[in-house]
Amino acid sequence: MNQTILQKMILPEKLKSIIEGKTNIVIPTSRTHLYDLALGNNTNATYDVEYDVLGKGVVHEATVARCKNGAVVNYSDEYMRRRDPDSMVIADTKATDKPQYKNIYGKDFNPLRDMTFEWLAEQDLIVMPFMAGGSEFGYPALLVAPSNAGFFAAGLSDLQTFISHDEIPDGFSPRAIIYLAPPFRHTHFNGKQVVVHNRLENMHELFSYNLYPGPSAKKGIYGVLLNIGEDEGWVTAHASTVKVITPYDSIVTIMHEGASGGGKSEMLEPIHTELNGDIVLSTNTITNEKTYIELSDSSVLQPVTDDMALCHPAIQNESTKLVVTDAEQGWFLRINHIDHYGTDPHYENLCIHPKEPLIFMNLQGTPGSTCLIWEHTLDAPGKPCPNPRVIMPRRFIPEIVNEPVEVDVRSFGVRTPACTKETPTYGIMGMFHILPPSLAWLWRLVAPRGFANPSILDSEGMSSEGVGSYWPFATGRMVDQANLLLEQIINTPGTRYILIPNQHVGAHKVSFMPQWIAREYLARRGSAKFRPEHLAESRCAILGYALESLKIDGVMLSKGYLQTNHQPEVGNEGYDKGAKILVDFFKQEISKYLSPELHPLGRKIIECCLNDGSINDYIELMPMKL
Repeated sequence: MNQTILQKMILPEKLKSIIEGKTNIVIPTSRTHLYDLALGNNTNATYDVEYDVLGKGVVHEATVARCKNGAVVNYSDEYMRRRDPDSMVIADTKATDKPQYKNIYGKDFNPLRDMTFEWLAEQDLIVMPFMAGGSEFGYPALLVAPSNAGFFAAGLSDLQTFISHDEIPDGFSPRAIIYLAPPFRHTHFNGKQVVVHNRLENMHELFSYNLYPGPSAKKGIYGVLLNIGEDEGWVTAHASTVKVITPYDSIVTIMHEGASGGGKSEMLEPIHTELNGDIVLSTNTITNEKTYIELSDSSVLQPVTDDMALCHPAIQNESTKLVVTDAEQGWFLRINHIDHYGTDPHYENLCIHPKEPLIFMNLQGTPGSTCLIWEHTLDAPGKPCPNPRVIMPRRFIPEIVNEPVEVDVRSFGVRTPACTKETPTYGIMGMFHILPPSLAWLWRLVAPRGFANPSILDSEGMSSEGVGSYWPFATGRMVDQANLLLEQIINTPGTRYILIPNQHVGAHKVSFMPQWIAREYLARRGSAKFRPEHLAESRCAILGYALESLKIDGVMLSKGYLQTNHQPEVGNEGYDKGAKILVDFFKQEISKYLSPELHPLGRKIIECCLNDGSINDYIELMPMKL
């Protein structure tokens, strides 16, 4: 029966030679079937995922525990619990700025590619069709994996649009194929996470040599969409999107971009409160004094995207605003901030009482019990894993929006450390800033990864996530993506831009409160339009405009939250030293884009920054609508 189904597909010859005549192939029939595969098709409390590795014997990779609310995956190697940002390798000869296999390893990839196919030919296999990027605007794709990696297939099926055994159309021709071969991590890559991208004509191969889905099932497929968009002239933004409906029925749609840890998922969440309902606006890092704020009514949130916003030309039509839809069918949610009961009732309820079993990672799942999402796996005694995850299907999320939406406001999130005059840092941003379009583009080139990133391995100091904040997942050239983003901004003048820090505002610890305050404030105003008297030129030009005042539900925020040089702990001296750190970092990063292929307007914007241009200089290059 499976061979009959496989014959409906148009497959590359290499893959056909692997699967033709094989009887040990599973084509999943349903989500329930996939969940059973994740647990090894047995009723045992736990299932060990192991491989016979040449020279090492049997290597244990992960344990999957059967809990009441889902399958809980724990990796035996602490290193495997977070995405390695250096996992991408390019095997083909097409244009790229990414590390190439032949340069790293000094040889061609084809022998290892053949060896991978030979290994897969010896395995019981899962062959799972899906649509990368969604059922309506997405592209046919396929997973080929060993059958004991059922949790990987189940997770991918929730992240993208799973096509069941009975729904595979005649002539199904995958544009991308993930080949999963975990043992090669040990035999060829010194235990490292490696995903090899091989961009063939009309086919994008991903060879995933590890079992953590972050670099392959999640970001690998993101790379496929970016590559297709690069060829066709569009972008998949690294962004969450939410329609915000106020108690007064005004609606503002906000798309929040940023590097990992920049607050994308948090933009979709209700404002976090203490158990008694109090809202902590900030905690002074010097005095430990807490400042509270009251909001009489919060807005209704209708999520649209969580991490991958498809900006496909088929949905843009004639709108002057950016139009987006979700490129995913499920969200890979990081829940490290939920460290005790009551932290986030919204997601706690969705995870503890799901409509169907979920896939959890890096959580303490006791077989037969309910997996509690605030009980994170310990990397070491007293050291919780900073990257606990749950894969949440969109259809389980209340108020979800399934159709394309126009974006009123594009925000950009940055993790910032505390800044004081004694210890100046780049944490000088106010609660939020208004950016001219040219500066909005520059922020998307630099995309600071920022302070204490919990999602990936290199979380020390300030570094750049790269163009669009999606550069770690892109396979081509930075300048091509920079041009696409600039053209996108030029072609959508109806969308406005803001900049939002998280974690700290000056000397105040704020978590993600700035984006929740900005979200409520802008929605209550009905837009991000401001009269000139409401704005002040930021003391640091690349921060655009700061607010002169912010009043929400009758509560006026002190000026130090909006312009951090007014905080006595920071002052002009601490602010200016922090600004220099930020500006120097910008100049270092944007210089990389000065190539002959750069858009002429982009070159002028970068030169404006390198020459310490003013806010008015940036506005002259690209008009700003107040």
